[in-house]
Amino acid sequence: MRTKPTKDELAAAYGKTIDDVIAPDLDVLFCGINPGLYSGALGLHFARPGNRFWPALYRGGFTPRLLDPNEQDELLGLGLGITNVVARTTARADELTPDEFREGGRLLTARVAEFRPRWLAVVGITAYRTAFGLPKAKIGPQDTEIGGARVWVLPNPSGLNAHWTPTALGDEFGRLRAEVHSE
Repeated sequence: MRTKPTKDELAAAYGKTIDDVIAPDLDVLFCGINPGLYSGALGLHFARPGNRFWPALYRGGFTPRLLDPNEQDELLGLGLGITNVVARTTARADELTPDEFREGGRLLTARVAEFRPRWLAVVGITAYRTAFGLPKAKIGPQDTEIGGARVWVLPNPSGLNAHWTPTALGDEFGRLRAEVHSE
């Protein structure tokens, strides 16, 4: 069970990385922007209370029940994985530079080509636009492939992205799931 990191643990997490939850031939590889300090301190993706990734995954039909971040490895058995555009942890995504996003996009393309997921689901439109030089991209399926995978851009599930309600997030995740399972 996860525990709440201390102030010192949060400070020590700055700049750390978290291992990807990844295996060859996944149905969907979810890609966050970068890990926050809370996630870095715990070594778990989307770990901060209030982040709506796990509820959206469940509401969208990807998981049979609401998973806790400490159960992230169970995703592999469901054909799902998690990575990030930029690996290093920060307090806020706006601490990342455009160069870091572009380099992250290059590294992500190589990772996707190596592990061959059917879909890459980038969780955060601004990160996607910056990393891949596509300033007009919109939420939803994209016309391009990355590393051989089809691409879907999802809204950022951070609690800071309040104009996307939990229901709307779940619906958008569900749209992706319906497409994945229609093939």
